[in-house]
Amino acid sequence: MEAALRSWLARRLLLGVAQTAAVVLLVFALTEALPGDAAVALAGDQPDPARIAAIRTELGLDRPAAERFADWLLGLLHGDLGTSLASGRPVATYLADGFGPTLLLAAITVVLLVPAGVGLGVLAARRAGSLADRLVSSATLAVYAVPEFALGVLLATLFALRLGWLPPTAVGFGGDLLAHPAVLVLPVLVLLSRPVCSISRLVRAGMIDALRSPYVRQATRYGLSTARVRYLHALPNALAPAAQQLARTVDWLLCGVIVVEALFVIPGLGTVLMNAVAERDVPVVQGLAVVFGVIAVVLNLGADLVARRLAPRAGVAA
Repeated sequence: MEAALRSWLARRLLLGVAQTAAVVLLVFALTEALPGDAAVALAGDQPDPARIAAIRTELGLDRPAAERFADWLLGLLHGDLGTSLASGRPVATYLADGFGPTLLLAAITVVLLVPAGVGLGVLAARRAGSLADRLVSSATLAVYAVPEFALGVLLATLFALRLGWLPPTAVGFGGDLLAHPAVLVLPVLVLLSRPVCSISRLVRAGMIDALRSPYVRQATRYGLSTARVRYLHALPNALAPAAQQLARTVDWLLCGVIVVEALFVIPGLGTVLMNAVAERDVPVVQGLAVVFGVIAVVLNLGADLVARRLAPRAGVAA
């Protein structure tokens, strides 16, 4: 078993390294294909061709793509994410500025997501085929079908504009979101909506399969209590696929909150990325994309480890 574990772990680590290399290559290639030019954006509303050429030379944009990629890759290997074309600040400072609000939103969402998603899934599985199961399944399917932007607009219109219970945006509250928790309610609700639906449905399906499996029936024959069989034997196997979905959800929370941050004017990484794209600030876009990609690789590797720990037989087979 130890040899199988070492072999499995080595394969996963090699796959993670290959995925990281692919992310770096794709990020550079895709940002090269972006329309627009940072030199034109920096030259002003009525750019002069000579000034544009001078800016391109100053910023090194006139160098061959392969040469710029080699320099960028060398910087990444030394922990240097590059320098902003628009401000001259290190890209790492942009991450430092925006990471706090984004991480706060993601952390609150995950803390609420795990008990809500698992609880709904277990509730539906325990009463499979009942009215409660149908209500939970129908509600999660309906909420999952609503895009985050549309749900955010609906919630802001109802609870902020009509009822006046919550602020519609974070404008005017400063950068310390914890000092004004009401600002976080609507963004967190929007971020929770789809992940709760997907995880609860996965837990429900896995729990139903586990409760019908031979080992659960055998444990029941041995006289183990219903709660012990349900939560110590069936639930861990039902959580294995949900753990991998949770990793993808956390990845999405860190990398895909752009719409939510833009809608509620949250000064996080999504806002930083949108501003960088508007200014054609390629190094900032590249740095953020690489960080997001590496986080995704690490989270999925961690999810594989957790899934293998919860369901060892499935992990070995994988």
